[in-house]
Amino acid sequence: MAQDYDFIIIGAGSAGCVLANRLGENPSVRILVLEAGPMDRSLYMLRMPAALAVPLESDRYNWFYHSEPEPHLDGRRVYYPRGRVVGGSSSINGMVYLRGNPLDYERWAAMKGLGSWSYGHCLPYFKKMETSALGPSAYRGADGPIRVTIPDCANPLFQAFLQAGQQAGYALTEDVNGYRQEGFYRMERSTFGGVRSSAARRYLHPARERGNIDLKIKIRVSRLLFDGKRANGVEFFENGRKRKARGGEIILSAGAINSPQILKLSGVGPREELRALEIPVIADIPGVGENLQDHLDFLVQYRCTQPVSLYPATSRRLQYLGGRELLPQPRGRRVSQPAASFRAGRDQL
Repeated sequence: MAQDYDFIIIGAGSAGCVLANRLGENPSVRILVLEAGPMDRSLYMLRMPAALAVPLESDRYNWFYHSEPEPHLDGRRVYYPRGRVVGGSSSINGMVYLRGNPLDYERWAAMKGLGSWSYGHCLPYFKKMETSALGPSAYRGADGPIRVTIPDCANPLFQAFLQAGQQAGYALTEDVNGYRQEGFYRMERSTFGGVRSSAARRYLHPARERGNIDLKIKIRVSRLLFDGKRANGVEFFENGRKRKARGGEIILSAGAINSPQILKLSGVGPREELRALEIPVIADIPGVGENLQDHLDFLVQYRCTQPVSLYPATSRRLQYLGGRELLPQPRGRRVSQPAASFRAGRDQL
């Protein structure tokens, strides 16, 4: 017998966790959250900032996607990590805290029907979500769930990078999420007290204490259920058994890859593609699953001419110490910077 909910949220990632928290503020509603991955219990792999590269190297908490051979990349496959755990990619990303460029939001707002997506409309929500180390201002919030910190960057390597930016003619930006984004800056991060501030820890878990949210993990959603063209339920597999749940509103927040996949399996997408797969067409929407755009990522290695390498902080022992203690290097030794120490750039915000 299907259970009835006011809201069914598919995906306990960054969006799903926030939605569950905000919608659950009304004690009269019942919410079901369905997550494909396990609970975010690992203290080492998921909460410790210094271990950020570890969940990216396996499929334990990661969908571990790889593209088909890319014809314009000499047939190579592109690795595409996506969180498969409560908290989604916010539980495995590089913890870089960076808003989109204001002009991007203005470009959205210029499109038909998107007038409320301007930077001015979005800014109050940016401020609402954060407690910035810079304190309250016209651009920054001071009482939100996400604690935003800024590293001291005391290591000489950081100072060398900042100085090189100025020598190249760029300005230093004191607040990259404030008035001026362009420039070189100390990267803000979604950590506090040496612990990752994932959407699960800051939004979903506190919301579950209210008692009106049911969270199911290790769930595979097979399709949405429709009454005509209105979605009113979800079909999913739990412990190998097919189940159904009905809801007043169905929210699909399963990520950039899994959301269109579920839509297509449900009959929402390009008509010809669905018919070729013998999927009954609910709505012919050619754009579903198309035009995915993301930033490129590549790793850069340098050799240090001074004994100031960050290499020792990537050892397992120092990861447990939070990377605060660095092993001494013999004076004048040239040390190669490993790729692992640069993997913070693999963030998926």
